[in-house]
Amino acid sequence: MTENRGGTGRGAVLGAATAATGLVAGVWLAYVCSVMPALGRSDDETFVEVMRNINDVIQNPVFFTPFFGALVLTGIAAWQQRRTRARGWVLAALALYVAVFVVTSAVSVPLNDALAAAGDIAVARADFETPWVAWNLVRLVLTVLGFGCLLRATALRER
Repeated sequence: MTENRGGTGRGAVLGAATAATGLVAGVWLAYVCSVMPALGRSDDETFVEVMRNINDVIQNPVFFTPFFGALVLTGIAAWQQRRTRARGWVLAALALYVAVFVVTSAVSVPLNDALAAAGDIAVARADFETPWVAWNLVRLVLTVLGFGCLLRATALRER
C-alpha cells in the first residue's frame, strides 16, 4: 500500500506543490479580476506608474517562494510519484507549470522590462496593456489546470 500511495513523506511534497501552485493561481486571478480592470480605468500616467511599482515590489521572497517553489516541488513530486497511480496527473501539472514559467520568462518579464524602460507613457501603455493582460489570462488558465491536476493526483494517492 505504501508503494501504491507514493511512500511515507511523499504526500507532503505533493501537498506543498499543490499549495504553492494554488497560491500562484491566486496571484494571477487577482490581476485578472481586480488589478488590471481597475488600472484599465486609469489614465496612462497612473497606469504606467502603478504597473512599474507593482513590477518592482513583486520581486520579493513572498512571491518568489511559491512561484519557484511550485516548479521545484512539482518536479520533486513527479519523481516521487513515478510509480504510483498519481504519476500522470503530476506530470501533467509539471508540464503545465513549465508552460507558465516559459510564458512568464518569455513574455511577461520582457513586457515588464520594456514598460520600465519606456519613455513615452502613452506608447508604453499601448504596447504593454493588451498583450500583458492576455498572457496573464493564459498563465491563470495554465496554473489553474495544473492545480486541478495536482488535486486529482492527491485524490488518487489517498485511495
